[in-house]
Amino acid sequence: MIGSQDASTASAAPASMNGAEALLRTLVAGGVTVCFANPGTSEMHIMDASQRVPAIRFVPCLSEGVVTGAADGYGRIAGNPGCTLLHLGPGLANGLANLHNARRGHAPIVNIVGEHPSTHRARVTPLASNIEAIARPFSDWVRTADRAASLVADAADAIAAARTPPGRIATLIVPADSAWADGIEPAPARSPPEPRPPSVTTVARAASMLRARVPTAMILAGNALHGRGLILAGRVREATGASLLTPFPVSRMERGAGRPVVDRIPYVLEDAVTTLRAFRQFILVGTPTPYAYFAYPDQDAVLVPQVSETLALAPADGDAAVALEALASALPTASELGSERTQARPSLPSGAINPLGLASVIAAVLPDQAIVVDEAMTSGRSIMAACAEAAPHDWLGNTGGSIGIGMPLAVGAAIACADRPVLCLSADGSGMYTLQALWTMARENLRITVVVFANRAYALLKHEHARIAGGDRASPILAMFDLKRPDLDWVSLARGMGVSATRVDRLDGFASALRAGLHGRAPNLIEVPL
Repeated sequence: MIGSQDASTASAAPASMNGAEALLRTLVAGGVTVCFANPGTSEMHIMDASQRVPAIRFVPCLSEGVVTGAADGYGRIAGNPGCTLLHLGPGLANGLANLHNARRGHAPIVNIVGEHPSTHRARVTPLASNIEAIARPFSDWVRTADRAASLVADAADAIAAARTPPGRIATLIVPADSAWADGIEPAPARSPPEPRPPSVTTVARAASMLRARVPTAMILAGNALHGRGLILAGRVREATGASLLTPFPVSRMERGAGRPVVDRIPYVLEDAVTTLRAFRQFILVGTPTPYAYFAYPDQDAVLVPQVSETLALAPADGDAAVALEALASALPTASELGSERTQARPSLPSGAINPLGLASVIAAVLPDQAIVVDEAMTSGRSIMAACAEAAPHDWLGNTGGSIGIGMPLAVGAAIACADRPVLCLSADGSGMYTLQALWTMARENLRITVVVFANRAYALLKHEHARIAGGDRASPILAMFDLKRPDLDWVSLARGMGVSATRVDRLDGFASALRAGLHGRAPNLIEVPL
């Protein structure tokens, strides 16, 4: 709890300290205790202070994309802000792709970005840049702590901003002279604003739509997909018969035996349109109206039928669980939800590798309370549905469409819940963006099993090219999307990073390797050639 950390931090703090140490103690007072770091010279005072503030765990990462992706995974699972430490503007810029994903998924993150001291910023130096301009498109809150006296207050504000429901990205830029200044005291924690419930009128309209018994889908996101929010959504569904859906880019969803069933809107435009065509009413809970990922000639990117009615019960930046609480209270027939389904694991298949067989193996082997990180957008598209009746688990997806999130996300999730096995489903193309995450897995001895579906291609791009080329499978441009000549050797890549690895070519071998990995206590990788 933040309050208990306040007390212990205050008693341990020395009478006087520099800004860097006061900053770290302010983070601890606000409940921020894990920092994923790729620091440089401008952040050395912060790193030096870390030895005097052992309450913060610093996790080294070899790439800023791993730093920001890991903070995202930590924030999603812990429900507590992940922290990053980045080196000036270029360091922040290297981490922006996964920071984009984190912002779209409403992960709570506090970015600490070093900056030159004020006297040095007036000079033309190699690493000089406008850090605020770099940060703003990928942050919800940005501030530069130009005065040492305000550094800790700025840090407390950053934490409160990150904690603002449903979770936000706060970027605090720390000039070196603010970090090395003496005589700074830590600041106490500040409470984020309380979430606002939906208006009485909005709740009444949603309840009326549900009582009408017209085919209705509630499209859920954020904390409507886990914890109390998911239970409430199940109660509403039980009371009204509404269907529960979620957009394809899911942030975190609790799934498996005994949990309310929420179906994912398909990625492919035509499939999504077909799914949503069955409904005449949509109630949006923590998400905007769903659109296709991309626009196409002569096709409407709006997925919901034009004749339908759409109501936003909670906005995308609102608290979905609070909105569902209000809605459930307006439906007096809703009762507490019991177990929805019994666990019925599929039998283990054998034979040659194929997508459906891989999905069945994962569903059969997945341990209780596992965390699944999913970035296998083509090879693994059938896995989520296959795991509907698997052991209870959490599912984390790519929320912003920027690839290279899978393995870093798994790092953060594993550090947030060291006692839970993490299964990372990756493709070879996306995995190459941030394979440095394997090194962090090995260094921290994280309980992660990485499955790489090695289809030797950016298969999704081949599919997209086929859409505009009339299905031409002989086009020479397709070679641009191959990952061949040479083939990537994931077993060697993993072992070079300190992670044990194996390659499988049959389903029974995959099942054996997967079971051993998920029940082990160290990181491992399984390459599955397709």
